[in-house]
Amino acid sequence: MRLDKFLKVSRLIKRRTVANDVSDQGRVLVNGNPAKPSKQLKEGDVITIEHFKKSVSVKVVKIPTGNVSVQESGSLYEELS
Repeated sequence: MRLDKFLKVSRLIKRRTVANDVSDQGRVLVNGNPAKPSKQLKEGDVITIEHFKKSVSVKVVKIPTGNVSVQESGSLYEELS
């Protein structure tokens, strides 16, 4: 799954366009490297997001195949910091 879509589906960032903008500005790191919105994610990847003067690091636990409910969105990642 693409990085921008994962950020939206997991509700780490509210809108996909915002996820694209943040990624294009180099404020999203995947495994310590700046990532473009089209980066393909896999389970075990560590995503660091610097957004709104805070930094959040999460580990991808599960890649969804379709739509995800609000209750299930938190199970897609594990918060590291």
